[in-house]
Amino acid sequence: MTVAYITAGAAGTICGNCLKDNALAAALMRQGQDVVLLPAYTPLLTDETDVSEARVVFGGINLYLQGKFPFFRSTGVLDWFLDHPRLLRWASSFAVDTDPANLGPMTRDMFHGMSGPYHRELTKLVDLLREIRPRIVHLTNSMLASMAEPIKRHLGTPVICSLQGEADFLHGLPEPFRSDCYALLKQHADHIDGFVAPCKDQAHAMAPILGRAADRVDTILPGIAVENFRENSRSSDGRFVVGFLARISPEKGLGVLVEAVERLRSRHPNRQVELRVAGWRADNMTEYLDGLREMCDFEDLGYLSRRAKIDFLAGLDAFSVPTTYRASKGLYVLEALASGVPVVQPRIGVFPELVEATGGGYLCDPDSSGDLASKLELLLADTNGSTRRGAEARRKVHAGFHADRMAAETLALYERVSGDSWRLTEESARATD
Repeated sequence: MTVAYITAGAAGTICGNCLKDNALAAALMRQGQDVVLLPAYTPLLTDETDVSEARVVFGGINLYLQGKFPFFRSTGVLDWFLDHPRLLRWASSFAVDTDPANLGPMTRDMFHGMSGPYHRELTKLVDLLREIRPRIVHLTNSMLASMAEPIKRHLGTPVICSLQGEADFLHGLPEPFRSDCYALLKQHADHIDGFVAPCKDQAHAMAPILGRAADRVDTILPGIAVENFRENSRSSDGRFVVGFLARISPEKGLGVLVEAVERLRSRHPNRQVELRVAGWRADNMTEYLDGLREMCDFEDLGYLSRRAKIDFLAGLDAFSVPTTYRASKGLYVLEALASGVPVVQPRIGVFPELVEATGGGYLCDPDSSGDLASKLELLLADTNGSTRRGAEARRKVHAGFHADRMAAETLALYERVSGDSWRLTEESARATD
C-alpha cells in the first residue's frame, strides 16, 4: 500500500524536518512500503540519499505570487516554469525570511485552504494524489492542515499530521494573525485522523491549539541513520574540545555556548579548551559570527558533508547546541551521542527526553551560559566518567534511536488509523530483498 508523505522543503537550508522526514521515508521503503515523498514549497536538502520526488507541490514562488497578485490565482500558464525544481533551488539560495513576525498574512492565507488564495494549488495536489492513489496521506506539520479536508472529501483517505516544532512559530505570529490561525487550525484538526509529535513537550504545546488532549497526540521519538557514525577517537592530549553543529543563527544558541566556553577558559587557564563550530549559514549571518569571534576565539568549519560531519563528531570531547527555543527533534544530539560524545543541552523541548533515555550528558538552565559552563566543567573534570557516559549513550542510540525503529512505530500508527495491516508477510518480504 502507498503512503503519500508531503514534506516541507526548507528553502535551501539543512533542516531537521527535511532530515527526519527523508530518513523516515527511506526506512519505510527499506521495510517494503511504497512511499512517495512529495516536497512542498522547495526541493529537499539533506546530507543523506534524497528519496524525495523531483517535482514540488505548493511551489514557494507560486505561493508568493498568488498571495501578492490575484492574476496568478486564476491562471496556471506559468506553473511549469514557476514550480520547476531548478528555479526553486536557485531562488532558495538567497536568504529567505522565516521570522513569524513577518509571515502572518501568508500563514493565515495557507490556513484558509480552499477558501483562500491558494485553492488552485490545493486542487492540483488533490489531482496528483488521485494519480498516486495513496492508502494514507502524511503531512509533515500542522501548517499544512488545510490540505486534510479536500483530501478526505475527494479521496476518502486517512490523513496523519506530524507536529515538528511549529508551536513556537505560531506563538510568534503577530495579532490578529495568531488568533486567526489558531482558530482555523482547530477547525482543520477535526479532519485529521491522527497527530504525532517527536516529543512529549511538543505534544503538550500543540494539544490546546488543536483542541485535543495531549494524550490523544501520539509521540514517536526521532531516529537517525546510525550507520557509519564512528566511536569517539579523541586522545588524552590535555585538550578539551567542545563542538557545535547546527544551522548558524541566534536561536540555536551559539552565542550562549561562546560565553560558556570563555567562562570555562577563565576558570581553567592551564587547560586548552577549544571550540569548533560547524553548520549551514545564510550570507546574512556573517556579521553575527564576526561579533561572536570578538568574544571568543573558535574554529569555524562551515557546512560539512555527511562524511565530514561524522569525522567532526568523532573528534570531540563534548557537544552542545544550547537553543533558546523549544527544539522538538534534536537530531544533532542523537548524531553526537551516536559518536559516543556526551552532550550538554538546555532543559527544554526534546532534550530532557533524549538525555534521560540515553544517559548521554547533562541538562542546563535555558539561556544560561553560566550553568552551561558548569555542566561542561563536569565533563572536563571527569574524563574517564565522560568517556563511559558517551560509550553507553552510543550503545543506546545505535540500539533504539535508529530510523528503522522510528519507521516501525510510524507503521503501527498507520495500521491503527487505517484499520489495515501494513506488515509484509514473510513471503512478500523475501520478494523485496
